[in-house]
Amino acid sequence: MTTTTILLVEDDENDVFFFQRALNKAGMTNLLQVARDGQEAIDYLRGGGKFAERAKFPLPGLILLDLKLPFVMGLDVLKWVRQQPDLSPIVVILSSSRQDEDVSAAYRLGANAYLVKAADVSKLETMVRAIKDFWLMQNTPPPGSAAGRGLQAQANPRVKGLLWRGSPSVTGSLSHALSNLSRSHL
Repeated sequence: MTTTTILLVEDDENDVFFFQRALNKAGMTNLLQVARDGQEAIDYLRGGGKFAERAKFPLPGLILLDLKLPFVMGLDVLKWVRQQPDLSPIVVILSSSRQDEDVSAAYRLGANAYLVKAADVSKLETMVRAIKDFWLMQNTPPPGSAAGRGLQAQANPRVKGLLWRGSPSVTGSLSHALSNLSRSHL
């Protein structure tokens, strides 16, 4: 397993909760950092303010980016990331939008992939496994990138389990997925 840090840029608490749960089910041990809006994602990537301590907030090798975010929209975050010469993370859009304009704009601005969020928990787990298998295990990142450094560090025996920073509260708009989960445990 790689030690590549993952930055999940997501404002919906339910989506964060279910994504974290899917990471655990996929057996991923990557550090998961969460930014709740577009400006927080940029601050994290800049290493500014509360994110200044890089040992605690390492640069991500993989960014999972929602499009519809408060303060700074996802496409603007993507554009900013691609304008930074010292950043070369893999950026996967993870959005509810299936609109052709959003998909086209994301690829035009440099997204590596565009995935539509799965409302069903089992489909989300399948999606997370696919992200793990391709982007973290099979893909060869650029030399010197945060993802490339994660590959070099993967043999480090001090790497511990999934470290997740963020609130696992379950409030928001994924009630459909929550009801499916509840029904499957009845």
